[in-house]
Amino acid sequence: MSIKLSQCAIALGSNLGDSFTTLEAALKVLAQTPGIFLEARSHWYWTKAVGPPQPDYLNGCALLTVTLTPHALLMTLLQTEASFGRVRRERGGARTLDLDLLLFEDVILNAPDLQIPHPRMTQRAFVLVPLAEIAPTWVEPISGKAIAALVQTVDCSEVRLV
Repeated sequence: MSIKLSQCAIALGSNLGDSFTTLEAALKVLAQTPGIFLEARSHWYWTKAVGPPQPDYLNGCALLTVTLTPHALLMTLLQTEASFGRVRRERGGARTLDLDLLLFEDVILNAPDLQIPHPRMTQRAFVLVPLAEIAPTWVEPISGKAIAALVQTVDCSEVRLV
């Protein structure tokens, strides 16, 4: 029996504590997790926070190849966030680590606990800029547009390369 490998894209963000160290460590943890292979990663970008008043974010994206299902990958991402001290207090609030599953192959999934593609990714420059760096030709399956085209539709003025 062969193991199915799936391509996926995740977003990483942090604005509490030593964000750079946290994000680098989170990538290492994910890369050492059975069933997850780190294929590519973007540079880090400083971005203005969206939501309640809080510090700016350090954001980036990564491409993974996984043997996990979308839900198993989500659980792994949530466990990784928790291991870095993520506490969910208020929607859109500051966080030590935020890991979002953006894309999983060309899957469109609308479950109560998981939506793929990520429902707001096409409106977020802090996601699209780093994602376009590592996956410009990946087609977002709902819009049918490549990431390189989607990034042209958002205001990227608040996204600064570190």
